[in-house]
Amino acid sequence: MNMVVITGSPHKKGTSALLTERFLQGAKEGKNNVFLFHGAFEKVHPCIGCDVCGMGKNPCVFHDSMTPLYEALKNADMVVFVTPLYYHGMSAQIKTVIDRFHGIDDLLRHKNKKAILIVTAASDEERIMNGVVGSYEETLHYLGWQNAGTLLAYGCYSREDIEKTDYPKKAYEMGRAVK
Repeated sequence: MNMVVITGSPHKKGTSALLTERFLQGAKEGKNNVFLFHGAFEKVHPCIGCDVCGMGKNPCVFHDSMTPLYEALKNADMVVFVTPLYYHGMSAQIKTVIDRFHGIDDLLRHKNKKAILIVTAASDEERIMNGVVGSYEETLHYLGWQNAGTLLAYGCYSREDIEKTDYPKKAYEMGRAVK
């Protein structure tokens, strides 16, 4: 399976980085082809809604790190979003990347793709994930993609916290199960 994994954490050794590592380990053992895109460490200009792209008919006015990601997204069978929870939603870094999907909207919509959401949060309140899950579900509905799973990691303020949980194992198993 061709898979794109998009991360949104600016912390290279943080909680979502650990879950990304474990997910990728499982996915690669499952013989999946993985394109990894670290949104926080790439040059990604925010979408300005100019519509020059025609949602995939023309190139985006910004020539940045999204260009290779666009190609990977078009060929992907699955897109995995990994983000820390920032103020009740996805991090700005991953949201900026997702907003730029607009540039190839017509090339992504209703293309029988699957998606996975992995989120880490310091809070252990279940409702804290409502915003990020709602945004993810609406994005999938709009794109016509299938939800292939979510992993919501609660109570993980630090890497030490998450290392004491079964979330890394769950991320590995989730990646390993992708076929």
